[in-house]
Amino acid sequence: QLQLVESGGGLVQPGGSLRLSCAASGFTLDAYAAGWFRQAPGKEREGVACISKGGGVKSYGHFVKGRFTISRDNAKNTVYLQMNSLKPEDTAVYYCAADLDRCTITGRPAGYGMDYWGKGTLVTVSQ
Repeated sequence: QLQLVESGGGLVQPGGSLRLSCAASGFTLDAYAAGWFRQAPGKEREGVACISKGGGVKSYGHFVKGRFTISRDNAKNTVYLQMNSLKPEDTAVYYCAADLDRCTITGRPAGYGMDYWGKGTLVTVSQ
């Protein structure tokens, strides 16, 4: 009954934007730190963004460079990732995760030990 479900992925041209959503069910998301991670074929999982339980503290992977914004609406039990100025190298499956303790961009792999994970949504950036 504890689930995270991502949505909003799809095909977008370079320079375009997408907004990903991660909806929690079976638990109250406001008790959890949350984050977004991604994995491209043949590559290790990368940390994209993390947000604290109250939304006041955010961190981002080095490759974001101001292009992405993580946010949350605890009343809707949802975490978002706004992605702008997308590049082909952003192509990956994007996963959301939640943890009672913390979310960190780094890890071996990134996101190791997070309590709950979604199944991912595919983002493809291509002409």
